[in-house]
Amino acid sequence: MPAESDTEGITVFIVDDHDVVRKGLRFYLNARPDITIVGEAGEAQGAITGVTTEVPDVVLMDLMLPLTPGGPPSDQGGVQATRQIRQSSPHSQVVVLTSYANDELIFSAIKAGALSYLLKDADAETVLNAIHAASRGEAILHPRIARRLMAEVATPSQGKTPNPVADLTAREVEVLHLIGQGYSNAEIAAELVVTERTVKAHVSNLLSKLQLSDRTQAAIYAWREGLMKE
Repeated sequence: MPAESDTEGITVFIVDDHDVVRKGLRFYLNARPDITIVGEAGEAQGAITGVTTEVPDVVLMDLMLPLTPGGPPSDQGGVQATRQIRQSSPHSQVVVLTSYANDELIFSAIKAGALSYLLKDADAETVLNAIHAASRGEAILHPRIARRLMAEVATPSQGKTPNPVADLTAREVEVLHLIGQGYSNAEIAAELVVTERTVKAHVSNLLSKLQLSDRTQAAIYAWREGLMKE
């Protein structure tokens, strides 16, 4: 059964085409009593198969991956693996850990369903914090990535429905606004004086109505549509 909280332990699947990187991550994470490595892969297809079988809490995902064993590295390998993993194993949260920070890859990975985006210059503690946050459904972004995203969403998108949140209830709009501020479900529950279960229901409803896949996309949506200025 997948872990449901940090106290029960977090299962992690490592995806990177460099064996030395996988070994380094495995060595560091295996030393943590609250983390269990349940598998690893060096290419997209192996990652999809392995994660679908193991259903880990968190997937550490490189982006430059071969699509199949023995194939050449592709900048779409990690994106495709992320998209299919989120479809086949929605419990598993994807934390991108890569060397690449170009805008196309950043936005492709997030649209594919990645929750967090870190660069490989991140220190070990940051990676560990991102794993713990992902197990709670919370995102952590490398500062450079956060700046890119904020620049992208600074101007509301054009050509969309004049009132993009017309189908949301007033409480769902409140929840979306707090997601945009980076609040966790527990923090939203405390702010609105409701149960965390109620918050989860509101989050699920607003994601469905806005046709978004996760909280990271919801936060970007809130900023892009100018809701955070209200």
